Amino acid sequence: MKVLLINTSPHEKGCTFTALSIIAKELEQNNIETEIVHIGNKDIRGCIACDKCKELGRCVFDDVVNQVATKFEMSDGIVIGTPVYYASANGSAITFLDRLFHSVRSSKRMKVGAAISSARRAGTTATLDLLNKYFLLSEMPVASSCYWNMVHGNTPEEVLKDEEGLQIMRVLGRNMAFLIKAIHSQKEKEGLPLQEQKIRTNFIR
Repeated sequence: MKVLLINTSPHEKGCTFTALSIIAKELEQNNIETEIVHIGNKDIRGCIACDKCKELGRCVFDDVVNQVATKFEMSDGIVIGTPVYYASANGSAITFLDRLFHSVRSSKRMKVGAAISSARRAGTTATLDLLNKYFLLSEMPVASSCYWNMVHGNTPEEVLKDEEGLQIMRVLGRNMAFLIKAIHSQKEKEGLPLQEQKIRTNFIR
C-alpha cells in the first residue's frame, strides 16, 4: 500500500514540505509506503479541454502531470499540500489537479484523498474546501484529522513551533493509514461498492 504526497509549493523544502513530511512519517510507521513529489517549481500549463486524454490515455501535454499520473494510478491514496495564495491554493496546484484528475481515466474510486494547507495566518479553510472537491467528485474517501488540515508559519522553523498544526498532521497520517487498510481489507472480502452508470442531467434544451 502506498500514498503519494504532492508538494505544490515553489519551495521544495519549505513549510508545505515540512507538514507533508510529518504525515509521511506517520504513514510509514503504519506500514504505508510514501513518496513526496515536488511539482511547485515546474512549468505546468492549464487544461485546454481538448479531451485528447480520452484518445491517448494521458494528457496531450507531456510534462510532470503525466509522470505523476502513473504514480497516482498505482497508489492507494494521495495527499495534496499547498501554500495559501490569496485565500486559495496556488496556481501550480490548480493547474496540476485540473489536468491530473481529468486525464487519469482509470478509476479513482476508494483511493483515499487528503488536502493540507500552509499559511502564515489565514485563508486555509477556503483553500481546503477547494482542494477537497477533487476527491469528492471522484468517489474518493477524504481523510480527516482532529481539526482542519492546516499548519501555520512563515518558515519551516515556525511551522515546527505550531504544536497544534503538527498534531493535526500526525493524526491525519494515522487516520489515513487506517482508512486505506480498512478499504483494502473490505475490498479483498467483498469488493468495492456497486457502481452505477453515470447520469448527467441537463435542463437546457
